[in-house]
Amino acid sequence: MSTSVVNNHPDYDQVIVDIVDYVMDYTITSPIAYATAHHCLVDTLGCGLEALEYPACTKLLGPIVPGTTVPNGARVPGTRFQLDPVQAAFNIGAMVRWLDFNDTWLAAEWGHPSDNLGGILATADWLSRNAIARGGKPLIMWDVLTAMIKAHEIQGCLALENAFNKVGLDHVVLVKVASTAIVAQMLGLKREEILSAVSLAWVDGQSLRTYRHSPNTGSRKSWAAGDSTSRAVRLALIAQKGEMGYPSVLTAENWGFYDVLFNGQPFKFQRPYGSYVMENVLFKISFPAEFHSQTAVEAAMFLHQQLKEHGKRIEDIARITIRTHEACIRIIDKQGPLNNPADRDHCIQYMVAIPLIFGRLTAADYEDNIAADPRIDALREKIVCIEDADFTHDYHDPEKRSIANALTLVFTDGTQLDEVKVEFPIGHARRRKEGIPLLEEKFRINLARRFPQDQQQKILEKSLDLMSLKNIPVNEYLDLYVI
Repeated sequence: MSTSVVNNHPDYDQVIVDIVDYVMDYTITSPIAYATAHHCLVDTLGCGLEALEYPACTKLLGPIVPGTTVPNGARVPGTRFQLDPVQAAFNIGAMVRWLDFNDTWLAAEWGHPSDNLGGILATADWLSRNAIARGGKPLIMWDVLTAMIKAHEIQGCLALENAFNKVGLDHVVLVKVASTAIVAQMLGLKREEILSAVSLAWVDGQSLRTYRHSPNTGSRKSWAAGDSTSRAVRLALIAQKGEMGYPSVLTAENWGFYDVLFNGQPFKFQRPYGSYVMENVLFKISFPAEFHSQTAVEAAMFLHQQLKEHGKRIEDIARITIRTHEACIRIIDKQGPLNNPADRDHCIQYMVAIPLIFGRLTAADYEDNIAADPRIDALREKIVCIEDADFTHDYHDPEKRSIANALTLVFTDGTQLDEVKVEFPIGHARRRKEGIPLLEEKFRINLARRFPQDQQQKILEKSLDLMSLKNIPVNEYLDLYVI
């Protein structure tokens, strides 16, 4: 019996073709998308600056070989590092993701589309500095915003109907794919080369979610996106050298992504690529917390005040019920010991207990010195999550996209406070008017963590007005952030 394989070279999978056609040919025309991308840029950079206060983050930053400086290399905001674009992408990506405070996209898959800024900003800066050195023109910040919109769209549209988490894969696979496509286009690659680059991103090894879940929750979740966006730059540079692609990397029988990693199921799509994701992205404005808990934390902040007004103490609470959506229960409903900050910011009980006790939730509240307060674990034991089917439905509804949580406090004397329900977090598109001033204030606070007053003012003058920002050469804008 013959076992030979017919070795006809296939066409590129349609999923890859659609991504490349979008990156190369689609023109962004949405003013809302550009306005949102502008806010996303400053917020993401601010999140990175705050992360520089944490040694667990800064120990990973800088060149691979200490002391190395790359001529015409990419700047790392808030530092003096000037690195090759691959390592700069890792640095920027790790910074902006470290505190779980940058933007979020929730659907069948979850993720943080601004994670792609690591690869986008590093590549744009590196290309700009080298263009100037050759007497050419640099990229401008409008190019960065356009790249961000398209990266958000690729990652977000892939996430709408495809749950990579249900097969144990981490959402950073989508960061790698989106960043690869965008960086390849920024490098000026031809269509066949971008097809090759995107196929290389799919064939690449993909991260497991084990570092996000009990019993292995750990700090890799804070640099996984930096790893993926930097890997994307590397793959795009490999494709630029003419390295071949793998056209049926998704659909190949036995050896393709679908059969090996996705239970044999092809990807599903809800909508064509446009600018929907950036227009509807969720900002984390008030709390550095896993996004499925954001409305619960907001409700807990309100209840903290209610406790004081009713003369109740934390010790008087007998039970707390959280009505929530299925994704929240699957990701962050967690009992038992919490071993590190990464463990704590993926536990809804912890993220509710802190504001109930202290009336706040900051990045510092996940550290060991705060977690040692015995009141926190005592309160965690009294918190129960139950799924509300309507909340789950509205979470997936593309016209609503709520992230609802409702808290009820019952006391030891049998009395209780009225349930507090929050459907849409302050970073939701439905609350933009309320949220943007707070987002800008968050940026000001984060600038003040790192820079002297005069430097803060220069950055603010260039950053907060889109018309002032859009035509600035990328290298000149990043030079504002050198400390």
